[in-house]
Amino acid sequence: MSTMIKRFSLALFIVAGTAIWWFYAAKSSEKHGQPPLTGWMEKFTPTVKGEPVPQLGFRAKDGKDRNFSDFKGKILLVNFWATWCGPCIREMPSLLRLQKARGGSDFTVIALSQDLRGWPVVTPFLEKNDLTGLPVYVDKKTAISQGLLIKGLPTTILLDRQGRELGRLSGHAEWDSPEALALIDFYRAATSGP
Repeated sequence: MSTMIKRFSLALFIVAGTAIWWFYAAKSSEKHGQPPLTGWMEKFTPTVKGEPVPQLGFRAKDGKDRNFSDFKGKILLVNFWATWCGPCIREMPSLLRLQKARGGSDFTVIALSQDLRGWPVVTPFLEKNDLTGLPVYVDKKTAISQGLLIKGLPTTILLDRQGRELGRLSGHAEWDSPEALALIDFYRAATSGP
């Protein structure tokens, strides 16, 4: 009987020790500045050492070329999408809602179309889907997506205020979900100021 009690006590001790370790490990990661990665953001992969992204141009609707340095001082959520991509189309309304909720002097969404035919295809799509309030640009000849090694659509990359990659998420996400807003707010607070 005493052997059984000893085994039970040992098992209880191991379970309690594991639970205590898990609790403090989770608290430790919070203190070390880990972004919240739950729900829709579980697939977000933070970048270990963010390198500056290539300063290739993308085309605005007015025909002018822009690049990421034009947005220096802002956190950028750069979404690579196309009018023919079903998952991209599903997430576009959430990108617009995110822009309305958080867009301003320190954050903006940039939706980079990968449509090779450019604005003649993109403009009617935006109008038809009531997405004209979303900051959309065309990735000329998909040069930026190639430079950033984008493997599929949609892919979204978060950039810091100096244009370095903070992390990326491949696939569809709801960008106005509570967990996405928490992720954006985490990086806005962690990198406050220009």
